[in-house]
Amino acid sequence: MTPDDLHRLPALIPAWARELGFDTAAIATLELDQDHAHLQQWLAQGRHGEMAYMARNTQMRQHPEALREGTLSVISVRMNYRTATTDAMSILRDGNLGYVSRYALGRDYHRLMRGRLQKLGQRIEQAVGPHGYRVFSDSAPVLEKALARNAGLGWIGKHTLLLNRDAGSWFFLGEIYTDLLLTPTAAAPVRDECGRCSACIKVCPTQAIVAPHQLDARRCISYLTIEHHGSIPLELRPMMGNRIFGCDDCQLVCPWNRYASLSTEPDFAPRHELDTARLIDLFAWSESLWLQRTEGMALRRTGYARWLRNLAVALGNAPSSDAVITSLRTRADHPDPIVQEHVAWALQQHGA
Repeated sequence: MTPDDLHRLPALIPAWARELGFDTAAIATLELDQDHAHLQQWLAQGRHGEMAYMARNTQMRQHPEALREGTLSVISVRMNYRTATTDAMSILRDGNLGYVSRYALGRDYHRLMRGRLQKLGQRIEQAVGPHGYRVFSDSAPVLEKALARNAGLGWIGKHTLLLNRDAGSWFFLGEIYTDLLLTPTAAAPVRDECGRCSACIKVCPTQAIVAPHQLDARRCISYLTIEHHGSIPLELRPMMGNRIFGCDDCQLVCPWNRYASLSTEPDFAPRHELDTARLIDLFAWSESLWLQRTEGMALRRTGYARWLRNLAVALGNAPSSDAVITSLRTRADHPDPIVQEHVAWALQQHGA
């Protein structure tokens, strides 16, 4: 490998990334001290809730070389995931339907992203020879959004998601930690284009965005429906509406997402008509059917009991009908006490 090889590499990587289905790739700087301080403050405030893993290995988040010894550079990639599904707002307005976050309608992105990142690493090896590297996609203590910002892929918006002028926020991030010393792509951080807009803060159903760039996960519907294992706080249940796995409201109202390109990745297309499914139909899935239909999907993260818990809350918020009440009563004696509790609450909402 010659110095010229390394000099040319940052200009070649984006094209190779696009050949593998990524929308872009760039080289990040590793200056993360302020981001680490922000994380530490967030943890000290307890805003991570039950996500104890967020408090572990924080030094690895701050120092990439602590996560993978010998790391000198980080390649950050972006992949759009929103497909041409049924209009999300129309699903949210129909209380008889279940809303699943757009990222979770198709195949679980973790394995897909890591597989393609591995191929990108191999392509780089073909060009410059063997070197040490490791790939990540929401799978290790990595400050993904901060690294992507450092690479020039966007800015961190008031809702705490990464935003890009041309791609909005409907995308996944991934990284390659490498021992190659590469020239960073961005000479300066991307300008924050949120301006005076506070649409994401105002629309959040549970007021989880407590201030610009500050999210209290304990109030976030994505956290409550996916990460939280126990009983959902009573005061938050009515605010959850028909959202049964994740929440996209802050993205749906973001003006920058008017310019977001749709993904053509077949693996991200909705499975089992989950973008239009009725709550009572989903609530009727047996555990074996649920395991069958969620195979290879991010929905598996909840486990079956929490899936029923989330659906019970949504059914409690649904328009009252005999069909909804009958559906809830089929689970009134469920062996899981958390499911029982949420079904009882939902029945009370319907005066039953």
